[in-house]
Amino acid sequence: MPVKIRLQRHGKKGKPYYWIVAADSRAKRDGKYLEKLGAYNPNTNPATIELDVDGAVKWLQNGAQPTDTAKAILSYKGAMLKKHLAVGVRKGALTEEQAEEKFNAWLEEKTAKIEAKAEGLSKAEADARAKALEAEKAVNEARIAAAEPVVEEEVAEETEAVTEEATASNEEE
Repeated sequence: MPVKIRLQRHGKKGKPYYWIVAADSRAKRDGKYLEKLGAYNPNTNPATIELDVDGAVKWLQNGAQPTDTAKAILSYKGAMLKKHLAVGVRKGALTEEQAEEKFNAWLEEKTAKIEAKAEGLSKAEADARAKALEAEKAVNEARIAAAEPVVEEEVAEETEAVTEEATASNEEE
């Protein structure tokens, strides 16, 4: 039976959420699957990926073929690297400890990159908020400054009207 590692769509219209599954290639896209390996949520920034790396490596070693998108996700989470290192161990090029050490070093580096990106996004968002607040303050100040002469004119007109009424009433007496 040909097995594929692919995405199974869930979620509502316009808000996709995917399960990463190992399924028979003849099964429907959202149909029966052999094993759920993880989940992928592209709606967050950066995208959220939960993956059972060891389960994915087991399926890859047994001949499962990932789709293009699934292969990109597996590479991003390190499943393809772990499979590659396992082949090296089997051939005798590496020991199990060396392979595990290489994988952990790669994982630490990848985690640092992801954290740096998330930090950069939060900093950019904070900068955008600060700029928006400055622009809003400037607009409010301009609006207040434009309204002051109108208010002064209205006050002047009211005082003139009051003085005219007072003089008119004084003349009558």
